[in-house]
Amino acid sequence: MNGEFIILGCTYLFSLFLRNTFAPLLLKYFMYRRQCIGYMDGNKKELRHDRHTVSLLTDHLVFSPKYRGKVLVGDVAMIAEGIICKTCVEMGIEIIEIAVNPDHVHIFFKYPPKYSLSFIAKKLKGRSSRILREEFPHLRDWCGDHFWAPSCFHGSVGQGWEVVQKYIETQDKHHAKSIATGLVH
Repeated sequence: MNGEFIILGCTYLFSLFLRNTFAPLLLKYFMYRRQCIGYMDGNKKELRHDRHTVSLLTDHLVFSPKYRGKVLVGDVAMIAEGIICKTCVEMGIEIIEIAVNPDHVHIFFKYPPKYSLSFIAKKLKGRSSRILREEFPHLRDWCGDHFWAPSCFHGSVGQGWEVVQKYIETQDKHHAKSIATGLVH
């Protein structure tokens, strides 16, 4: 199945090259997305062994664009996800599940004890905000100097990994049903 995804992903990426001016940027972040997928396929409940510590720290982070604007669509969503994945790979954060919805982002991840949750959120939001506003001028016009809302949600995850992972995996279905029934939040 993983090989099929890579083939389908490359086909999809190639079709974006043919019709998109952001092709080099998409390719750059698509490669980091593939590295993240490598993390996601691993043994999720494996303890993290660092030089002087053994840990299993997991968090469910949710944050949204300023004014809860529905701007994370199409290329913006793909590049936002790629930036988040790239930042996580560089920090040694292992993504278990990620979902980018039009008006918010869910990330379920394992992180090293050297980082605080507020630092992780600041790094992910700061870098993605800067790059998205540079690459998409209409976002800079819409939100000014700050792309993300100042607040976010952190939920520490203990033994209920599967529940959180399933919730994030089904975000598309959840939001599609809300829109169809008129229960948009």
